[in-house]
Amino acid sequence: MTYCVGLFLKDGLVLMSDTRTNAGADNIAAYAKMHVVQAPDRVITIMTAGNLAITQSVIARAVEGAGVEPVDGKPVETLHNVKSMFDAARLLGDAIRAVYDRDAESLAQQSYAFEASLILSGQIAGRRLRMFYVYSAGNFIEAAPETPYFQIGETKYGKPILDRVAKHDTSLEDGVKLAMISMDSTLRSNFSVGLPADLLVYRRDSMEIAVRQRIGDDDPYFRTVREGWSAALRQAYRDLPRPPWL
Repeated sequence: MTYCVGLFLKDGLVLMSDTRTNAGADNIAAYAKMHVVQAPDRVITIMTAGNLAITQSVIARAVEGAGVEPVDGKPVETLHNVKSMFDAARLLGDAIRAVYDRDAESLAQQSYAFEASLILSGQIAGRRLRMFYVYSAGNFIEAAPETPYFQIGETKYGKPILDRVAKHDTSLEDGVKLAMISMDSTLRSNFSVGLPADLLVYRRDSMEIAVRQRIGDDDPYFRTVREGWSAALRQAYRDLPRPPWL
């Protein structure tokens, strides 16, 4: 399993994903779930959850044009040359459908479900910042100021803090804290999500990545957030009034 969270904020994006791909007493593996396409005219990120073989195939098709034949001599459409983020979301959806057409039947014969979900976000020069949730059917929805975050993977443990606090006008600095608290809450409650985690911050209209960091157990700021949040929760619990009927 995995956990990825993307915050769509007034000032930009805060994205965080874990790296665990297998979980068991003797079978733990890690693989990056965050993929970045960066050029002078674009910063595009994709975070993935689901069957790793499926999402790898989708990324290879969308980023590199793997398995796509040129039509009428035109360049293959990839995330490197799409004209808008909407076109990027459509391209990812088409890639999922193409992988489904190729692999779904053989997966079903082996009792594997076709599972893939993606958070696509970023900006192309001259266009607005956007974030999309792409489903395993290839369809997608877009984040908006009223819905300023998306999650994929093991979502339930990290959701309460986002529901209570995340707003479109949340600062990028507070967005980083929220993403870390949401990730830590998930790490504490689900063994199938694990560090290290990848963090990316993008400032709107900058065409540059502000922060790209891999965070492990030894990261001093993540440890400060983790310990501070735990202490604050314990203190808030103690400060609640006693039940009046006891």
